[in-house]
Amino acid sequence: MSNQGDTGFSRWLLPRGLYGRAALILFLPVVVVTLVVSVMFLQRHFDGVTRQMTASMARELGFVAQSMDQADNAAQALLAGRAIAVPLGLTLQLPVPAGGGDQRLGYDFSGRVVIEQLRESLPQVRSVDLATDEKRVVVVMEGRFGPYALAFRRERVSASNPHQLLVLMVFTSLLMTGIATVFLRNQLRPIRRLAQAAEEYGKGRIVPYRPGGAVEIRSAGTAFLDMRNRLERQNEQRKLMMSGISHDLRTPLTRLRLGLSCVSPDAPPDPEEIAAMENDITEMNRMVDAFLDYARDEAQERAPESVAALEFLRGVVVDAQRAGQNVRLLRAEGDEAGRATFRPDMLRRALDNLISNAVRYGSRAELDATLGPRSLRVGIEDDGPGIPDDSVEAAMRPFTRLDASRNRNRGQGAGLGLAIAADVARAHGGQLRLGRGPRLGGLRAEIVIPR
Repeated sequence: MSNQGDTGFSRWLLPRGLYGRAALILFLPVVVVTLVVSVMFLQRHFDGVTRQMTASMARELGFVAQSMDQADNAAQALLAGRAIAVPLGLTLQLPVPAGGGDQRLGYDFSGRVVIEQLRESLPQVRSVDLATDEKRVVVVMEGRFGPYALAFRRERVSASNPHQLLVLMVFTSLLMTGIATVFLRNQLRPIRRLAQAAEEYGKGRIVPYRPGGAVEIRSAGTAFLDMRNRLERQNEQRKLMMSGISHDLRTPLTRLRLGLSCVSPDAPPDPEEIAAMENDITEMNRMVDAFLDYARDEAQERAPESVAALEFLRGVVVDAQRAGQNVRLLRAEGDEAGRATFRPDMLRRALDNLISNAVRYGSRAELDATLGPRSLRVGIEDDGPGIPDDSVEAAMRPFTRLDASRNRNRGQGAGLGLAIAADVARAHGGQLRLGRGPRLGGLRAEIVIPR
């Protein structure tokens, strides 16, 4: 697709591809500079040199003309002229036809300067011939005894053509153009690879891609990989959510169906059966709420805010205690008035899930926080059984519970607590760390986010 900003003649003059436009931007100044140097500098330089050489030659011609005009007759004038002309490398011919006019080749630009300078220096010049023999100059002058001609080599009045300099400039320009072309192609190759990877991903195919090239291209490539990984993670989580919903709701729905099948229209239902079905409905509501919380975190786009970090964490602990959870704030290190930038609703939901997991699998939970110069670290530790080291990565996946039976009678959730916390930390540019607690011996979960 052509650039929509290109209008008028620029749409037809500018190349359509990035390579063509970059080459135009790179090579056009080189060509312009070469032409300007050749025309403005070289032409003026050689014009000046030609004028100086022609002026010197005109003095020699004038000296010959003066000697000839002082002779008594034509024969003495010829002898006197040749006596001076031969040592100076001039050829004298007397008499000669009057001649037509000045002659020079169309492409002989320096010849114009030679003719102008000779006529300015020698009023007796009648014609200058530069076209009959390109290597010689024939000047017809009006003398006392009639017109005569003085001939000399062209190289004595005009500088030689700058072939060597022009060849050097052309060779250097071609060499630098070749080097620039290779460099430009190497710089554009990462852009083409990025475009190919993006195009293939748009078609549903994932191709290997590694950022390369300049800093800006690497940054764009890294952003593309982050976007692709996040989209893939969201797709995977959506699939897991659908499979988790279908699996987790199947058990209470089956119990409800069995309970309803046992209800007789002739006899009132058993209160215990009603209570069991109400528990199933409550459990289903809890699972649906967990799924909605997880989906809400995925769609969270609220801008981060600058929040008093330690005061915010104390509020989270107080709210958890009011909800009847056995949790306490062990310590809070850092500046009391220090602030951190994060999304309060998302971070609160992540901490609430970690605290709920801690008091669910253990008898108590302790929270500690450190507000450093560059990051905020919040740790939650419990006295429960913990998580084996080889299951830490699996525990942070959504809809994952480490008990193989997926038994809900012990009050386990939908397997989203750690996944929500990990996604919240990742959305803030941080991470969730899981390990063995050094104080209580259970699970220790740490959220670390930049300030």
